[in-house]
Amino acid sequence: MSTETPTPTDWLTFPELVELTGEPLGRIRRLLDERHLVATRRFGAARVPSVFLAEGAPLSSLRGTVIVLQDAGFSDDEAIDWLLTPEPSIGLSPIDALRAGRKSEVRRVAATLA
Repeated sequence: MSTETPTPTDWLTFPELVELTGEPLGRIRRLLDERHLVATRRFGAARVPSVFLAEGAPLSSLRGTVIVLQDAGFSDDEAIDWLLTPEPSIGLSPIDALRAGRKSEVRRVAATLA
């Protein structure tokens, strides 16, 4: 894993996600269960990196990427760390690449991590 600086992000609580997305708490939990979002509890209450959302909704390319990482044996925290940390083979952090529309490249690299 790279020692470069991770992509800066705010960490959103569930109530903040409800406010930002306009979705009820039950829907937020379903988005997490279905891997449209991934959260960490390393700061106490569960939080989601704000860079995982675009225009008030989960980044569409995130779900499949998280599933690939899970299939490679990554925990939620490990997946979040990988997504936020610059990846030399991509040239930037995987989340920044996903936000730039480079989904296939990110998933190809993620699939090699198993």
